[in-house]
Amino acid sequence: MSRKIYMQELDEEARHQARNARLAFATKADAGTAQSPTKRRPVEHDLMEVLEQGKAAFEKLRETALYPFHVAVSKPAQKAYLGTFLLATTSLFLLAVSTVAYALFYYNFVPQVSVERTIHLQFGNGHPHGTATLGSSLASLQPYDVSLLLHLPRTPNNLAAGNFMLDLSLLAAPGSPSLPNIPTTTASVPGTTQQKLANSRRPAILTYASLITDTANTLSGLPWHMLGWKTESEVLEVAMFEGLEFPRGSRNVAQELELVVEADEKMQFYEVGIRIVARFGGLRWIMYYHRILSYVIFTSLFWTSSMISALIAWLVLALYFPSGSTLVKEEPTRSIIKREHSETEPYEPSLTEGLSDTSRTFPTLTRHTPLHFSSRGESSGRSEELVKEEEDVLQSTGVQPLIAEADDEGEGAETSGFRDSGMGTSLDEDRRAQVQRRRKALSGGRN
Repeated sequence: MSRKIYMQELDEEARHQARNARLAFATKADAGTAQSPTKRRPVEHDLMEVLEQGKAAFEKLRETALYPFHVAVSKPAQKAYLGTFLLATTSLFLLAVSTVAYALFYYNFVPQVSVERTIHLQFGNGHPHGTATLGSSLASLQPYDVSLLLHLPRTPNNLAAGNFMLDLSLLAAPGSPSLPNIPTTTASVPGTTQQKLANSRRPAILTYASLITDTANTLSGLPWHMLGWKTESEVLEVAMFEGLEFPRGSRNVAQELELVVEADEKMQFYEVGIRIVARFGGLRWIMYYHRILSYVIFTSLFWTSSMISALIAWLVLALYFPSGSTLVKEEPTRSIIKREHSETEPYEPSLTEGLSDTSRTFPTLTRHTPLHFSSRGESSGRSEELVKEEEDVLQSTGVQPLIAEADDEGEGAETSGFRDSGMGTSLDEDRRAQVQRRRKALSGGRN
């Protein structure tokens, strides 16, 4: 018996020691787990700070790198791009217009520097004669040098003719009205009567060569004559007009010419032509002999005047049509004023027609009851339930409600039953007054 008791005591002591050991181990484990976060917390905190700093540095670097892009795509930059594009487009368009204008001005102001025509001589009755058409190649108020080109063979008849006369007449266009200072004359061509604007008579002769010189030249040039590279002919250039200038007006400018060759012998001609060379001066001389410089100057003047005109037009349009004057449709605004229901007015259901039918709960300050909004049907149902509950409470307690105050006509309200003295029952009186008002509102809404 004593041995069993001893063994039980040993078992209890062993269990007690084991329980103490488990408790000590659990306590150390809890202490380790409690201390480990405090030991790791600084490391995690430092790591978070490093990450935050790196993120901030990355964001700053990204903002710095993207700043030019943001500036480039901003609205002021877009407006600047649009204005620059419009300005460049307008400038290029006006430059093209200025170039075309200068080309037209040059074509109309500067005439042809040289005009050449072939005169086909007619042989028969009288002296050889011929005509040619000049058209609109000449200009008024422009000096011209006129010369005839005669390609003559060195035949015995041409050498025997010696001096011969060249009669050149510049004629107006057929059917043009006669000028008051220039009489109408009959041209040498039979059957034609035209107005002469200018006339000149000049002599001409072939170059003289003695017999010995002529023979020596023929023998020295015999191989070239045999090959056909040289002929026994001569080209004479005879100046007929120097500095010829036509008066202002298109009808004062020569349109045709007539040539008459007056000689005692019958002459032979290879070809007869006329050359008219313009003698430029002043602005025409600058525009013809300095074309690039004149193009730059006059195009710049045209372009500058066009840009100034465009700027003035833009200012006028901006003055009469300012950018801020945009038509905005004005919609009528309704001012909704919250109207609270008076205690003396009857309940009107139309006042709550614009309210929502959904119940809502709005949060309030701490330690305050949240505000609850109920729908119209729910509000009316709850009001009726509250009124019934309050009536039941009043009936069970036996306390009579206060009678409402006199109406708008000034009549006093009579009380029925016992009248409460009101001492120590302020809360009850307020509650009964609220019940009375709700009852009156409900009765007015039902009516």
